[in-house]
Amino acid sequence: MTILTMTNDIISWKSPSNIALIKYWGKHGVQLPQNASLSMTLKNAATNTELQYRHSPNDMEVQYFFDGERSQIFEEKVIIYLERLKSEMPFLGDYYLKFSSSNSFPHSAGIASSASSMSAMALCLVSMEEEVSGKKLAKSDFFKRASHIARLGSGSASRSVYGSWSTWGVAEGIKNSSDTYASPLDFSPHEVFSGLGDAILLVDTTPKKVSSSLGHHLMKVHPYATGRYRQAAMNLEALMVSMQVGDFDSFACVVENEALSLHGLLMTSSPEGLLLKPGSLQIIDAVRQFRNETRTKIAFTIDAGPNIHLLYPQTERENVMQFIENELLQYCENGRWIDDEIGDGPERMK
Repeated sequence: MTILTMTNDIISWKSPSNIALIKYWGKHGVQLPQNASLSMTLKNAATNTELQYRHSPNDMEVQYFFDGERSQIFEEKVIIYLERLKSEMPFLGDYYLKFSSSNSFPHSAGIASSASSMSAMALCLVSMEEEVSGKKLAKSDFFKRASHIARLGSGSASRSVYGSWSTWGVAEGIKNSSDTYASPLDFSPHEVFSGLGDAILLVDTTPKKVSSSLGHHLMKVHPYATGRYRQAAMNLEALMVSMQVGDFDSFACVVENEALSLHGLLMTSSPEGLLLKPGSLQIIDAVRQFRNETRTKIAFTIDAGPNIHLLYPQTERENVMQFIENELLQYCENGRWIDDEIGDGPERMK
């Protein structure tokens, strides 16, 4: 296996994961969503990706390193992605490309690692496009372009190029919404949501049995698909209202309904779709009991995996930290969890 020696240009981006509160599940065409989604961009769960490139007289050559080691599995996926991108970015055929990535959290365990990794890669590629073309994009156009390029690799990645809150998918009532790229939320949420915390409880970090790609594919033949898309539209409208008026109870109701609907679809799509673990269910039960007894503002959501996200306003942080320490760590793998919060979005490192 030949290792490229890169001596020229280096670009590096750090891009965060996001947690979808209105879930995108099911797609059509080329990475287009069957329903609009809304997500919160995280701060600490992120991917760092460095791109080294130099001109090549031959066709595009790619190498991909993860945590310092060349990864054949990821590399093959990246090559397929970049080959598809040549129609969008024809200059790629003239370069050697070496990607080096690392995550601050476990991948393939339901914490949207594809969102952070593909958005970081897309940001590197759009920055490279600017450099090799000599054409600098306006800031808004740069991130719209990066969102579009990220979407072609991972739908949820389209939202990670923006900080705080973002939506993706055409939706009634959202200005300039699009299926081809995400956009920042077009209003400022009530202050109760401005500094939302996210405690990610790592119930099980082993790779999940049903990939998100397979899950989306299975929705094409799911008998509940049409009803699900109507539900998502109604939940999106209700969630935005609760965020505008500061109604955390209604926010929690919608967010938790979306999480459990996603897992209901997973479980009825495939025998392998039961991704929740006993610890996941015990945490959900404990959260509901804690909320009822203490009136603490707290809500859970779940991506396509067993790990639980606890969302809470910063005014509730002390109560939530004690709750995690006293009651929930017993359900986490080796007592592990990630202390995260809403973030400002990607950052260029080089």
